[in-house]
Amino acid sequence: MAHIEYYFSTLSPYAYLAGARLEEIAARHGAAVTYKPLDIMQLFARTGGVAPKDRHPARMAYRAQELPRQAKKLQMPLNLQPAHWPTNAAPSSYAIIAAQNAGGGDLGALVHGVLRACWAEERDIAEDAVIKDCLERAGCDPGLADSGLLSGAETYAANLEDAVAANVFGAPFYVVDSGQSFWGQDRLEDLDLHLQGKL
Repeated sequence: MAHIEYYFSTLSPYAYLAGARLEEIAARHGAAVTYKPLDIMQLFARTGGVAPKDRHPARMAYRAQELPRQAKKLQMPLNLQPAHWPTNAAPSSYAIIAAQNAGGGDLGALVHGVLRACWAEERDIAEDAVIKDCLERAGCDPGLADSGLLSGAETYAANLEDAVAANVFGAPFYVVDSGQSFWGQDRLEDLDLHLQGKL
């Protein structure tokens, strides 16, 4: 069985645009997924990237065109300038880590619910009530938002180190145990083809 390590940030619009496609691909191929939320700003700093606020205006102008295009193509609602972005990604990331450790519920739905809350629903994913609502909607114990904070923080930091070691430099980023890596929601088709043995 193939295994996919999924590196992402709960602040990433591109991770939001991935929707449920990773989970659909994994289900088709019987692949396991480990969700590895991380601090994307620290990842940028460690791997030569630049935070959006520091990017050249030309790059930001392209981003302002590309994100709505991709959202329209995928028929997904998107607010290019969410009311609560950027915000603290750590609390939502800790909750995802706790849910993965606890088992049960739909982890993919939780991840997408958090991302959708930020990029389509104008909710602050740093708020406890929002995180608990996302947990509950995904069939997870909302109490996970209050538990495992220390282990969540440790795993969150470890995920960053794992990402750097795996040559990850952005989000979403998919690393297969075959040694192949795929960066961006627009490379999910390639990931699918790879798992089919065609790439």
